Amino acid sequence: MIENNMNNLDVKSELNNEKGNKKYNKRTYKPRKENNNGEKEAKTKKIVKNNMDENKAVKTRKGNGSILDLPTFKKSNLKIIALGGLDEIGKNITIFEYEDEIVLVDCGLEFPDDDMLGVDIVIPDVTYLVRNKNKIKGLFITHGHEDHIGAIPYVLKQVNMPIYATRLTAKLIEHKLEEHRLLRTTKLNIVEQGQIINAGKMSVEFIRSSHSIPDACMLAIHTPAGVVVHTGDFKVDYTPIDGQIIDFARLAELGSKGVLALLADSTNSERKGFTLSEKSIGPVFDSLFEGCKKRIVVATFASNVHRVQQIVNSAVKFGRKIAVSGRSMINMINSARELNYIDAPDNLFIDIDNIKNYTDEQLVIMTTGSQGETMSALTRMANGEHRKVNLTGNDLVIISATPIPGNEKSVSKVINQLMKIGCEVVYSSLADVHVSGHACQEEQKLILSLVKPKYFLPVHGEFRQLMAHRDTAIEMGIDKNNIFITSNGRVLEVNENEAKFTTSVPSGKVMVDGLGVGDVGSVVLRDRQHLSQDGLIVIVMSMDGQTGEIVSGPDVISRGFVYVRESENLMDDVKSFIKEEIDSMVEKHIRDWSTIKSTLKDDVRDFIFNMTKRNPMILPIIMEV
Repeated sequence: MIENNMNNLDVKSELNNEKGNKKYNKRTYKPRKENNNGEKEAKTKKIVKNNMDENKAVKTRKGNGSILDLPTFKKSNLKIIALGGLDEIGKNITIFEYEDEIVLVDCGLEFPDDDMLGVDIVIPDVTYLVRNKNKIKGLFITHGHEDHIGAIPYVLKQVNMPIYATRLTAKLIEHKLEEHRLLRTTKLNIVEQGQIINAGKMSVEFIRSSHSIPDACMLAIHTPAGVVVHTGDFKVDYTPIDGQIIDFARLAELGSKGVLALLADSTNSERKGFTLSEKSIGPVFDSLFEGCKKRIVVATFASNVHRVQQIVNSAVKFGRKIAVSGRSMINMINSARELNYIDAPDNLFIDIDNIKNYTDEQLVIMTTGSQGETMSALTRMANGEHRKVNLTGNDLVIISATPIPGNEKSVSKVINQLMKIGCEVVYSSLADVHVSGHACQEEQKLILSLVKPKYFLPVHGEFRQLMAHRDTAIEMGIDKNNIFITSNGRVLEVNENEAKFTTSVPSGKVMVDGLGVGDVGSVVLRDRQHLSQDGLIVIVMSMDGQTGEIVSGPDVISRGFVYVRESENLMDDVKSFIKEEIDSMVEKHIRDWSTIKSTLKDDVRDFIFNMTKRNPMILPIIMEV
C-alpha cells in the first residue's frame, strides 16, 4: 500500500492519463509493450521517475502482479532532546520535535545538592521551549512523582501549554496549579490508559504501566518518522496492589510493527534479577503489627499510594486507627481516596489532634520524613520538635523506604536520634519493609525484547546507570552503534535509516529559592559557600573626600569568623593594619574609591589568612565625608 507520505502523488491516475483506453494491464499498472520501440513504456517510467525523491522508492504489489517501484518523499528527522533527567536523578523533561511541532514528556524537579545552600528545589532550564513556544502541542505526563511533575507551575509561567495526564496524576497537578494560582489559565486534560491524543503530525498513546504510584503510563509517540516508546518510571509487577499489570500485549504489538526508538528507565540498571512485587510488603507489615502493644509510626514516601494501601490493610486487620502527619502525605491520601485509589473504611483515619483519645496499641501514625529531610514530620518527632506527636520508648518506628543516594547521613542521623529516645526502629537493613518502584535488569530485558527498538536511549539515571542499561541492551542483541548515551541539551536526530547527534540547545539547572526563580546562580552559591566556610568580616569607616584620611573608624564586624570577645587582640591587629594601609594609600595619592576598596579587601584578606589560615569574605564599607 502506498504510504501517507506520498502526499498528493497519484501514480495510478497519471498512468491512466498516459495509457489512453487500450492495451493497459490493470493488474500491474504497467502498459503492455508496443511495437513502436517502447515509446509508451518509456513515458510511464518518466512519470514515475519525475516524482521520485532522491531516487528512493518503495515497492508495492497489486494482486499477484509484478512489483512496481513507487516513489516516497523524504521524511524529516525526529529530534529527541532531553532538558533534564540524564546523568542525574530527577528533573525529567524530554522534547520530541518533528518539523515545526513539539511534544513534551514530563516536567519534573530535582532536589538540591548539599552544596546548594539555601536552594529549595532545582528545575530545568526551558530557554529552548520559550523560544519555540508556538511549536508546543502539549505536555504529556507519565506519572505523578515530583521528579516528573514538580516543575510544571514554574514552566507554565513562561510557556503556557495544554497538559495531558491520567486521573491521579492530573489531581496532583491540579493541587500545584491551585497553589500557584494557575488553574484558571491552564488547560488540564484527563486521559485514560489506552487513549491516543492527537498532537498535530504526532500522536501520543498512553499505555498502562506499573510503578509505585497508580495511573503510571508508558507513552508511545507516533510520528511520521516512526514510533518512539518512552517507558517513564516502571517496574514489572505481576501481582500489583491495584491489579493493573503493564500492557505487555500492546508493547508486543508495537514491537512487531516496528519501533524506531525506546527511551527506558535506568534507575535500577545495575541490579540483577527482578524487583520484588509491592505485594510482598504486606506480610511483613502484618508480622510487625501482630501482637505489637506499642504505638506504630510508619514513615514512607507520600506518593507511594500502594504502600499506604498496605499500611491501611494492616491497620484494619489489627484494629488500629490511622493519623497522618505531613502536608504532602495528607494531600496525597485525600486525593487518592477521592479517586478511590485507596480502599479504607470511612472511620479509619482520625485527625492528628485526636490521638490523645486512643491508647498506643490502637494507633498508627503515618508520616513523611523517610529520607531524613530537615523539616519533615519524622525528623521533628525525633528531635522533640513536633507539636502534636511526642515519641517515647513505647513507639515502634518503621521506616518503609531506602535512602536516596546522598540522603544516607540524614536518614542515619534520624535513626540514631529515634533510638536515643528509646524507640524501636525497623528499617530496610533489618526487615523487608521496602521494595523499589523501578525495574531491575531482567525486567529491562523483558521490555527490550517486547519493544524491539531500532535505536535505544537509556534515560532516568546517573551516567553509571545509563552505561549499565546500555550493557544490558547489547546483551539483548541491540547493535551498540544504535545505542545512544546522550546528555541534557544534546539533539539526537533519528529516522528509519540513521540516528546522529547534530547540535545542542540550552539546558542546565535553574535554582528556586523562596519566591525567587533563577536569581540564584553560581556566583551567589559560591558566596554562600564562602560565608558558610569561613564567615564574614565587614570593615566600616568614614574618610575625608579631599585628603583620603580616616575620619572615623575603622570598625571591624565579624560574623561566623571568630567570636569577637575572645579574639579582641586579633581585631585590634586588623584595625591597626587597616589604618596603615589607608595611610600608605594617602601617601601615594590614591583617591579612587573603587581602588581603595579593592586594595583594602585584598590586603586585609592576605593579612587575616597569614594570622589565622582562614579566608573569610571581606566586605569594606567606606563612607565619604
